[in-house]
Amino acid sequence: MTLGGEPNFRELEPGIVTDFSARMSYGSYLDLGTLLSAQNPVSEPQHHDEMLFIIAHQTTELWLKLVLHEVRAARAAFAEDSIGVALKCIARVKHIQKSMTEQWSILATLTPTEYAEFRGFLGSASGFQSYQYRAVEFILGNKNADLLRVFEADPPSHAVLDDLLGEPTLYDEFWRCLARAGYDVPGSALDREVAGAYALNPELMPLVKHVYEHPGDCWPAYESFEELVDLEESFQLWRFRHLRTVLRVIGMKTGTGGSSGGAGYLQRALELSFFPELFAVRTELGN
Repeated sequence: MTLGGEPNFRELEPGIVTDFSARMSYGSYLDLGTLLSAQNPVSEPQHHDEMLFIIAHQTTELWLKLVLHEVRAARAAFAEDSIGVALKCIARVKHIQKSMTEQWSILATLTPTEYAEFRGFLGSASGFQSYQYRAVEFILGNKNADLLRVFEADPPSHAVLDDLLGEPTLYDEFWRCLARAGYDVPGSALDREVAGAYALNPELMPLVKHVYEHPGDCWPAYESFEELVDLEESFQLWRFRHLRTVLRVIGMKTGTGGSSGGAGYLQRALELSFFPELFAVRTELGN
């Protein structure tokens, strides 16, 4: 078969490696045998759309693994006073979040009728039980010790969350970094009980307002503020898209994991903030 008078195929170039008996291949490097064998539908008879449901959630877990990897690195960079390195990691996370948010549109092709065909086979399995999602929330400041009970039957996941519960958040390390750089960070921000959920600290507001009113004199802090705002906004967009997809597919039903589903739990999550001072200052600026 020809196209425009030329054969419609491409010959293998002489230098292409074809013998992998003693070489690493693409498949072996990525462990594709394991990765591509991890999709195991449980519906009986197997429903066509369950494969979509599984892959969408597995892909999200892979992205969450990378988000956690990058946020940990950003936190370590702040602890080492390497603001530029921290912001580079945060910038990457924002791009990951964009892909994660757009991915909801694929899952939204699952109609209520299609999902109902296999939802009953999921039992109590739910995204509510994603320890990596909880890990990202914890390291960004939305900590909740009660959630560890969900993972008591999974010791490795429980250990990850328990460790993060007692560690400083990204935001905690950021304020400590600014204090070492000479900014007037109040002691209440530096000595916060890190195991608790982060809440707005009124004593930080004068500093935050000063930075926004004098960006030229406080550029590292000013740039960091805006990168953190971007990070939270991207995360909230992902949360919102999650909510809208759930409402589209199951409406007001209770979640498979026992949560109040789209109408309750997911809606309340939108009210949580990682970096509340950076948003609260918007009301005060220009007054």
